[in-house]
Parts: sequence; C-alpha cells; structure tokens
Amino acid sequence: MSIPREPRVLVLDAEPLPRLDRLSGRARVLHCDEKTLATRLPEADVLLVWDFLSDAVREAWPGPGPRPAWVHTASAGVDRLLFPELMDSPAVVTNARGVFDRPIAEYVAGLVLAFAKDFLGSWELQRQRRWRHRETAKVHGSRALVVGSGPIGRRIGVTLRALGIEVDLVGRRAREADPDFGRVHASESLPELLPGADWVICAAPLTPATRGLFDRAAFERMKPGARFINVGRGQHVVEPDLDAALRGGRLAGAALDVFAAEPLPESSPLWDAPGLLVSPHMSGDTVGWRQDLAEQFCDNFDRWVAGEPLFNVVDKRLGYVPGAGAAEAREERER
Repeated sequence: MSIPREPRVLVLDAEPLPRLDRLSGRARVLHCDEKTLATRLPEADVLLVWDFLSDAVREAWPGPGPRPAWVHTASAGVDRLLFPELMDSPAVVTNARGVFDRPIAEYVAGLVLAFAKDFLGSWELQRQRRWRHRETAKVHGSRALVVGSGPIGRRIGVTLRALGIEVDLVGRRAREADPDFGRVHASESLPELLPGADWVICAAPLTPATRGLFDRAAFERMKPGARFINVGRGQHVVEPDLDAALRGGRLAGAALDVFAAEPLPESSPLWDAPGLLVSPHMSGDTVGWRQDLAEQFCDNFDRWVAGEPLFNVVDKRLGYVPGAGAAEAREERER
C-alpha cells in the first residue's frame, strides 16, 4: 500500500475531541460530523471513527468517490462497521482492543461482589435507617460461565479466578490446553454449561451467531438463583425474556451495561425489573480512557506510515480480531 506524503486523517467527531498532537506535521487532520461525513469521506486516507456510537459510516460509505484505505474505530466492538459495502471493500478495519479489558473485568468483579455481599440491600437499609443483620454469599467456590473468549472475556475470567471462582470460558470453537483455563468450550456447549453456573457473563462480540443468544430458553436453562451480567452488546439479550425471568423469580438478579436501544427509553420495563442493575454503557470507561484510545490510534498510525503491519486488524467476515486469546495472554505475562 502506497502511503501519501501527508496522509489525510478524517475524524468522525464526538466530544471531547481526540488529542492527536503526535500527528502534527505528519498528517493533515480533518474533522466532520454525521452530516458532513459523506462529503468529506472521499478526501480521507484514514478514517478515525471517534464517535463509535454513530451509524453515520454505514450511511455514508456507499456514496460516490474514493474511500479510506484504513478505518479505525475507537471501540472494541465493530458491529456498526460490518455492513456489506465496507466488508466487501479493500479497506482495513482496526479496533480498540486492549484498552477496555482490565476496566471491564474490574467492573464485572465489582458487580459479582456487590451481588454476593448484598451491597444494594445494605444501602437501602441504611437509607431507611434500619439495622438488620444478614448473611451473605461466598464467591469463593462458586462457578462463573464467561461467554466470549477474546481479550475482554479472558481478562474477566482471570480476574474472577483470583477471587476463587471456578470459571468456564466459552468461545467460537473449543480449544484444549489453554494456559489460563485449561480448556475453552465451543459455543455449541453453552446450553449444557448454563445449568451449572452461579454467574453467567456475556462478553462476546456481536455476530449473527450471538445476536439474541440469551433468550427465554437460555434463561430457563440457568440454575434457579443464578445471576446474569451483560457487558457485550445489548443485542445479545432478548430483553423481554430477561425481564420475564427476573419478574418470575427464575434469576436472583442481573446487571446490564448495554442495551438494544441506548439510551434506555424511560418507558422500558427494565428500569424497575426486580434485581436488575442498570448502568449506561460505562463498564470500560475509566478516568483517562479517551487519551488511551487516542494514544493507541497514534501508535497504529506510526506503524501505518512505516509500512508495518497494523495492530488489531479485524477479520471483517468474523466480526472480531482473530487470535485474541491464549498467545496474547502469554505475551502479556512475559512482558
């Protein structure tokens, strides 16, 4: 691929804007919003989808004129970019894999502890000025089922194991001799694994195979009193089925950080579903996360202009970065 002398980097903006000072004198940085993306897209050699919640790229890409050779999204999920025109184009797509792994794992561990130790109950009793002794659950020795064997799912599993929780990890295909989990289960094994889990955590990529994965049948397979956590994508869950499982007492609780429609409409019954903790798509957003995203893009830009292989190249047919598993976990431990 021939790199222009002064490549043009088009940023689909969101506030606050990315800090791209490292590109000064090396690239021409252009900015656009959802309304102007279509007209500016032919100018771009690189597209930085900073507003990763926007569908503007899907709408603008099929238009006339040349298209960027490289598209980077400042998110781990790439489902908003998996439309036919981009998938069939020669454009390379990269994502923000690696920025959110640890923060999301910490968030999930916090949810598990909050549920097991009934922190919400303590807060409510404090609000009522009531002194009521209770017994809470141990997490040590419980079993978690983590669906999604990419870096986020793996980090969640490793973090939960540090709490003494037994972890089963589910990926697209089975793998033996995994350095962290011994074995990774194939997605076909999910129905038989659900009944044994105290905690079911979804951290999978959104693909046709995972859309609607957690439906009435899945919730009915979970053991009575299990808890469900979704930090993947809202479309993984059939929300009315989860609402029914909570109101029917099948599940002891759930936590959703992602939803089919965001923001969650005020009219949604999920707001007052019993035992459900709602958070506004924030599990990976720690102080300084936007700067981490900008630095990651600049690091990859350095590789691009040097003609080196890019990090985090997405397989557009699979919908995620392949090989984001055991090998990278070993590399991280060795650094």
